[in-house]
Amino acid sequence: MPNLSLTVRLQTSALEARRGIVRIHPEALAALGLREWDGIELLGARRTAAVVAAAPSGSAPGAALLDELTIANCGLREDATVVISPAVVYGAKRVLLRGSALTRNALDGAALRQALLGKVMMPGDSVSLLPRDLGPGTSNAEATQQLSRLVGITWTNELLTVVSVDPEPGPVSVQPNSAVLWADEQAPAAPSEIVTLAEAVPEAEAPPVRAVADLVGADTAVKRLTEWLSLALDEPELLQKLGAPARLGVLVTGPTGGGKATVARAVVAPRPLVELDGALTGALEPQARLERVRDAVARVRAAADGGADDAGPPGSGAALLVRDVEGLLPATREPVSTMILVELRRAVATPRVALIATTSAPGDLDSRLREPDLADRTVAVDLPDVGQRKKLLDLLLREAPTVDLDLHEVALRAPGFVAADLAALCREGALRAAARVLNDGADHSVSITQPDLLGALSVIRPVSRSATEEVSVGSITLDDVGDMVETKQALTETVLWPLRHPDTFARLGVEPPRGVLLYGPPGCGKTFVVRALAASGQLSVHAVKGAELMNKWVGESEKAVRDLFARARGSAPSLIFLDEVDALAPRRGQSSDSGVGDKVVAALLTELDGAEPLRDVVVLGATNRPDLVDPALLRPGRLERLIFVPPPDAEARAEILRTGSRSIPLADDVDLPALAERLDGYSAADCTALLREAALTAMRRDLDTATVTAADVEAARQAVRPSLDPAQVADLQAYADRRTS
Repeated sequence: MPNLSLTVRLQTSALEARRGIVRIHPEALAALGLREWDGIELLGARRTAAVVAAAPSGSAPGAALLDELTIANCGLREDATVVISPAVVYGAKRVLLRGSALTRNALDGAALRQALLGKVMMPGDSVSLLPRDLGPGTSNAEATQQLSRLVGITWTNELLTVVSVDPEPGPVSVQPNSAVLWADEQAPAAPSEIVTLAEAVPEAEAPPVRAVADLVGADTAVKRLTEWLSLALDEPELLQKLGAPARLGVLVTGPTGGGKATVARAVVAPRPLVELDGALTGALEPQARLERVRDAVARVRAAADGGADDAGPPGSGAALLVRDVEGLLPATREPVSTMILVELRRAVATPRVALIATTSAPGDLDSRLREPDLADRTVAVDLPDVGQRKKLLDLLLREAPTVDLDLHEVALRAPGFVAADLAALCREGALRAAARVLNDGADHSVSITQPDLLGALSVIRPVSRSATEEVSVGSITLDDVGDMVETKQALTETVLWPLRHPDTFARLGVEPPRGVLLYGPPGCGKTFVVRALAASGQLSVHAVKGAELMNKWVGESEKAVRDLFARARGSAPSLIFLDEVDALAPRRGQSSDSGVGDKVVAALLTELDGAEPLRDVVVLGATNRPDLVDPALLRPGRLERLIFVPPPDAEARAEILRTGSRSIPLADDVDLPALAERLDGYSAADCTALLREAALTAMRRDLDTATVTAADVEAARQAVRPSLDPAQVADLQAYADRRTS
C-alpha cells in the first residue's frame, strides 16, 4: 500500500476545525490513488484515521493540513512529519465513547450518531461533536441545532474519547445504522467483557397512549387508520366476500416529532400493540437484528390468537408498530433485509394482524417494504398549521398554571414546529418561569407567562429544518405597508383571493394562478412585502434564497426541490418564496455546472404543473434580473403573473420614513415629507438605513440625547448615498413596459 511522508501544517479554516478532515495537495492524492473524502491512516507518534480532501490552490505539495485535534491524535506537533497511507474503512457496527457528565446526561445514542456521522476514527482517538458537514453522507444543520438545544452553548468545546469500535481495530466510519453508545465511566471494560450489542440497546418502554381527541392536526390520518383497522381486524369476512385480502400494512410518513407513532398507538388502542424501534434494532448485528424482529412478530401473532399475556378481547386482533423503519430497512438493501421482510410478510399474512411502520425519510427506505403483500398503503401526518399549533399549545399547557397567554401569537411565531417541538417549547417556558421565581425570591405561586414562551422561541428550533427553512412571518400585514399600492392589489388578487374566496373561483370555473414573479431594483421591498403578504393570509412561508437548492451530488438538488414542495403541501395554506430566482432557475443550456442548474429548473417545472396538483400552495419568486430567468418558468400555469415593484416615489418614500420612524423619537424640526422630496434615487432599504444612521449620529453627538434632530438627519443623508443604479432601473422599467404593451 503506497504511503507518503508529509510535513504537518495547522489548518487555518475555522469551518473545518476539529472535524477530522485532512487536506493534502491534489498531486499527493493522485500519488496515493485516493479520491476526495476517502479514509486515510496517519502514523506519527501514534496511529489515527481521518478523511482526506484536496488542499486549496497554492498549498505546498509536501504539506498536510491537519486540525489541532487530528494533530493531537497523531501525537505530533506542527512542523513534524506524518506518514499518510490509504485505509480500508469499514462501516461501524458499534462505537463506544467516553465523555463528560454534561454530554452523557444530555445526549443519547441517536444524537451522538447524528453528530459523528461520516467521521472516521480508531480506538483512543479524541473526537469533537462538530458535525463533519463536508462530503457525501455527512451531517447537516439538524444535528447542529439538536446539539445546541440539548447540550447548550458549550457543545462546540466538548471532546469525546473513542473507547472501542466494532469491527476492531478500525478504522471505522459512523453510519446511519451504527450503534453509538456511552461506555461505563466507572470501570472501562476490556473488549472481551463488553456486553453484547443486543443487551446494550434495549427496547425503550412505550409512552402512555393518548386519547384520539387529543390528536390535533392528524384528523385525516386518524380517520383512515381507524377505518382500515376496523375492516382488516374486525370485519375480515366482509373483505373476503368482496374478493379483497383481509390484510393490512400501512406506512405512516411525516416530519420527525410530528406524532406518527402517537397516532398509531391511539388508533390501535385498546387492541394489543407490539412495538419495535427500527433505529435501535437496525444498529444491532445482523443476527441479533433478525432475532429481535422474529421475537416481535411471534409476540404480535400470539397476541392476535389470544395466547399471550397482552392479548386483547377475543377477535380484536393485534398490531405491530415499527418506528423509524428506515433504520431497520435502509435503501441500501443489506443482506439481512431480505430475511426481515420475510418475517414482516409472515406478520401481515397472519389473520387479524396489522403492520404499521413509521418513517420521516421515505426516500431512504427499502422500496420492497411497499410491495402489495406488505405496507401497500400510505398515510401522512402533516405539519400543523397556525390553528393546529394553537390547539396543541393549549393541550400541552392544559395542566400548567398560566397567566395572560396569547397562544395565537406564539403559534404565529412558531412556523415549522411539530408536536415534539411545541412540547420542548412549553418545557423551556416552564424552566424560564421557575428561574424567574427563584431569581426574584418571590413567595407567590409560579405561572407561565407570555414572555416566558416568547423567550423560549429564541432557544427552541424545529428539529426537522433544512437548507430550505420555514421562516417566521412576523406581525406586519399588507395594511401596514403604506406604499406599493398597485403591487399590494396585484398580490391580494393573485394570492389571497384564491385562499379566502375559493367558492368564487369554483363558481366562475377558473383555476387560480399558481405563481407570481416580483421583479424590480434591489432594496425596493420585494422580500418585505412577501412577509406582509404571508402575515395577512396566515400562510406558512418556505423560503429559498438564491441557489441554496444547488448540490454537486447527483440527484440531491432535485430531491431538495421535491422535499420543498412536499413540505409546502403538508403545511398548506402555504407560500413558497424563491428569492433571487434568477440564480435558482437560470436559462437552461447556458450554465457550466454539469447540468445541475438545468435539472433544478426541470424539477421546478414538474412540481409547478406536474401530475400532483398544488392545492392552497402559491409559488412566489423575486428577482432584479427577470431577463435571466428561464422563459419556461414564466409561462401561464407557472409563475404566470409578473408584478413590477418600482422604486419608491416621493409619496412612497414619505410613507416609508413615517413607518420606519415609529420607534425613533424625532424632534419637531424633522419634516419627513420635505425630506422624502430630497431623497430622489433612494430605495426603501436606503430610507431605512438613513433613519438608522440618523439615530447613530444623534448618539455620537450625545449619548444622553432623547431625540433625533433635523441636523442629525441631514448628516446621515450625507453619509448614506442612494444605491439605485439609474441604468438598471431604466432597463427594468422598459422590461415592464414591454410586458404590458
